[in-house]
Amino acid sequence: MIAIGGATRLYALLGDPIAQVRAPGLLNPVLARRGADAVLVPVHVPAAALPEVVAGLRQVANLHGMLVTVPHKAALLDLADRATDRARRAGSVNALRREADGTWSADTFDGDGFVRGLVAAGHDPRGRRVCVVGAGGAGSAIAVALLDAGVAALHLADTDPARLAALGGRLSAAYPGRVDAASRPRLADADLAVNATPVGLRPTDPPPFPVSELPARAVVADIIMTPAETTLLRAARDRGLSAHPGEPMLTHQIDGYLDFFGL
Repeated sequence: MIAIGGATRLYALLGDPIAQVRAPGLLNPVLARRGADAVLVPVHVPAAALPEVVAGLRQVANLHGMLVTVPHKAALLDLADRATDRARRAGSVNALRREADGTWSADTFDGDGFVRGLVAAGHDPRGRRVCVVGAGGAGSAIAVALLDAGVAALHLADTDPARLAALGGRLSAAYPGRVDAASRPRLADADLAVNATPVGLRPTDPPPFPVSELPARAVVADIIMTPAETTLLRAARDRGLSAHPGEPMLTHQIDGYLDFFGL
């Protein structure tokens, strides 16, 4: 159990909605076991209030960092003072760190956590053909990490034409000949299909894409963590496909967060 005192280092997790997040429940026990005087607190921030809230949080002297979840990952990139190359390619961040001079550095760990989780489950993406559905903050980071991990080809799908074109353009420039993008998922030749959208957060949500179009060898992955079994994963299992849940993406980010924040 973490005993919060006046010297406790604060970290804020920004999102909208926020009730579904798992990071505080996973990260705070790790901090306690390591004897770190630090705590991660969820903060519900509507999109319209984000610039004002972040400006205020930057003035909190004992706030040492922020984690970011939907829908703020792209917006926080523009509010950071600097970001890593992979975050720039993705166009999103999910962690910001206060530096000694008061400036803020940003990085993204979603993609790294996702790929590490896949590999740990026996689904190494190297040399595979992948369809990523969703070009938002998490989807963009996952796409970058999969390309860095050596996938043979990546098809990106999103219903937002501007977002799709922006990410597709950055990825095509950085990884020539390996990326294509369209509004509709290309599933027929996919070895791995990834849901990187919020579709599935509600039990009544339909699957974000039809698993019936996938080949029998395909792995279906969902980044949603609550519920643990989404309609997509249930449909995949019902069809006999391998299903990969969302929580490994987070659990395999924890060491990266700790290193990034010096914990």
